[in-house]
Amino acid sequence: MPQRTSLADADCAIAQALDVVGDWWTLLIVRDTARGVHRFDALQQELGVSRKVLAERLRLLTDAGVLARQPYQDRPVRHEYRLTPRGRALLPALIALQDWGDTWVLGEGETMATTAEGSREAERVHALVGTRLPALELLGHDGGSRDPVAATPYTVLYCFPGAYARKDAYPPGWAGIPGARGCTLESCTYRDQLAAFTAAGATVHGVSTQRPDEQAAFAEKEGLRFLLLSDAGLALTAALRLPTFRAAGVTRLKRLTLVVDRDRTVVEALHPVTDIEASVQAALAAVRRGTA
Repeated sequence: MPQRTSLADADCAIAQALDVVGDWWTLLIVRDTARGVHRFDALQQELGVSRKVLAERLRLLTDAGVLARQPYQDRPVRHEYRLTPRGRALLPALIALQDWGDTWVLGEGETMATTAEGSREAERVHALVGTRLPALELLGHDGGSRDPVAATPYTVLYCFPGAYARKDAYPPGWAGIPGARGCTLESCTYRDQLAAFTAAGATVHGVSTQRPDEQAAFAEKEGLRFLLLSDAGLALTAALRLPTFRAAGVTRLKRLTLVVDRDRTVVEALHPVTDIEASVQAALAAVRRGTA
């Protein structure tokens, strides 16, 4: 490995963090391991990096405790790379970079809970069709840890910015953020159509980055009969590179809907969602097409 320059400001946490991940390839490796790409050859193919550079960066991240090497084959011994708790703690930083890029590099700098048709964000979400959701767990509003993909033939994951039991719990200026309003309507529409989704072979899960206790209070108030999942740790967001925005100091999911089959493959992706009731019907139609 080439000699790394020592950072003089030993008391600056930013400088010390950049000493570990302040490199193009290291952050992209963290991004792809979060997406479920764990093996050397798969990482090389995904990134298009030389074997020498990849080996150096993997060694750096392993030595720093960001990745852990785990054997997956005995003869010959081969390893894959998994994010450690220290590595997963980097996910908010990655999502913040993505949000900044979506807003200021690809966008016009406006805080939005939605996007325009044909935007890079919309294309990224639509490109999820045909990809597989990696294994992960999220906390449910009931306090239990859950796989977001249910055992039913299909799972509908509707991602929303935030919904609260009390009106005064919403962040200041919430109503002025394009696309932020409508989370209660969306959840209640899925509640009212739940029997149709169940009959079609689908489980419905709502996903936001809110705390489980906030979700639980909202679910109780609105009488929701399905699970809300908390992606407060941004595991699902990072795995699928879902679009986000910031409000009141919290990273929040933009409104979108994914239909996932039992094999964890995304079969439908709806974004932007401009007509909430129509999007619920579109998700139901996608389920029915799959089970027809």
